[in-house]
Amino acid sequence: MGNRAVITTKERKIGLYLHWNGGRDTVAPLLKYCELQGYRPPSQDCYGWARMCQVMGNFFGGSLSLGIGSYTTDRQMDPGDNGVYVIEGWRIADHLRTEYDSDWNPIGMRSFEPSEEEDWHKFNEMLHAFDEAMPEGLRLGDFLDAPEIPTSEVRLGDKVWMREYESGYKLFEVVGFGADDAPRSLKGAPFVNRYEHDGDYSWNSNNYIDSDTCRIAPRE
Repeated sequence: MGNRAVITTKERKIGLYLHWNGGRDTVAPLLKYCELQGYRPPSQDCYGWARMCQVMGNFFGGSLSLGIGSYTTDRQMDPGDNGVYVIEGWRIADHLRTEYDSDWNPIGMRSFEPSEEEDWHKFNEMLHAFDEAMPEGLRLGDFLDAPEIPTSEVRLGDKVWMREYESGYKLFEVVGFGADDAPRSLKGAPFVNRYEHDGDYSWNSNNYIDSDTCRIAPRE
């Protein structure tokens, strides 16, 4: 008995087996959480698989609810219950299940219909559940609830969440905007008080917000 699923990529080389929490209402937040952590996706290299296993293993605890192995075929890998998720990057590209004839003989695979998808767990609640199961130093904490705004709307003095190397996110203050000679042609982009050189923060491209959106601390 379980609530099983298998996660694979379109290359179908590896399958991640979940004995519990195999519904989309857990798998979609799992993928989003890994994306927010900045992990490389499984389609890129083995680290993506390892980090996804780490997050799910921390969440499950114990030693029997999670497995990983070589992928064979969709039909052979379908564990029942929630079937097979095919992911691209950190997004669900397809969700497959075995289709049976009237005598319960398998006749192929088909995609899940929206009405067949589980919707028991709330998305944001699952993000927080994954985060709380992580070691304290790796938790995203307040970042998860921070408002996300277009970078074009960032103001001087805003506190912006910036990713630290392998250590989550940290708040930095916006102290300026890129001039004509800004590194990497980041003219007009906001920069923060992160890496300083003789009182100057505009010199280092890693101080700039170069994404279309960013998360900020609530404005007073």
